[in-house]
Amino acid sequence: MFSVTVSNISPSTTREKLHEFFSIKSIDLKSEGETTQSAVVTFEKPSSAGTALMLNGGTLDGEQLNITSDVEHHNHQEQPHHSSSPFEQSDKPRAGIAAEYLAKGYSLSDHILQRAIEIDNKQGISKRFLDYMRGLDTTVGQKALGSDQTVSGRVQSTLQNARTRAKTIDEQKGYSKVAHEYYSKAISSPFGKSVLEFYTNTSKQVRDIHEEARRMADQHPVTSSSAANTSGTHATSTGTAGPGAEPDLATQASPTVV
Repeated sequence: MFSVTVSNISPSTTREKLHEFFSIKSIDLKSEGETTQSAVVTFEKPSSAGTALMLNGGTLDGEQLNITSDVEHHNHQEQPHHSSSPFEQSDKPRAGIAAEYLAKGYSLSDHILQRAIEIDNKQGISKRFLDYMRGLDTTVGQKALGSDQTVSGRVQSTLQNARTRAKTIDEQKGYSKVAHEYYSKAISSPFGKSVLEFYTNTSKQVRDIHEEARRMADQHPVTSSSAANTSGTHATSTGTAGPGAEPDLATQASPTVV
């Protein structure tokens, strides 16, 4: 087991909210007077604890969380794949995980987003996740555009004009008919090339994470009053959030951080 210590927790934060944020059941929550709480959060994987540390400084219920550990937890180490899903949550790039948190409505500073980018630059993106995204590029492209076509080779629209053109292009090409979850829907959209580059290239900037968070938010309108304001980005989803989350390809826009 791998643990992190979380302090400066708001007195209004419940155990259930911490479970949602970290997506883990093993939380030892302690009161520290009337103004703050602390907790020890235990994960099954070192990569989960490493991602939790990446979120140090994130805001929950108006308080900036202090997330620390006495030992180093590696953010990524590709392990044998035993799941029926095409990839493990730990395979996902940390920039994508940060975007999921923003889309959910949590507040992460640009410093945290830059930290996610630096982790991706250092460790790279897992071969398993890259294979999955490149496979979508080919399969979605063939179904929507024709034999031997890829989305990355045909979709050139920018994020700014994509929203106004999306409906017309979808009616012409039938993108939505071949989209089954967030990644394939996003790749099938007029800004699919941007999505592919975001998830397969470690060279990115903080604004790229905000843009991906907005794409995710567009897929999941806000329904929760607890969602926090994050630079104009609001969203909720039916999935779970946090370093201990399990893969759910039906709700990929939810924060699934491991």
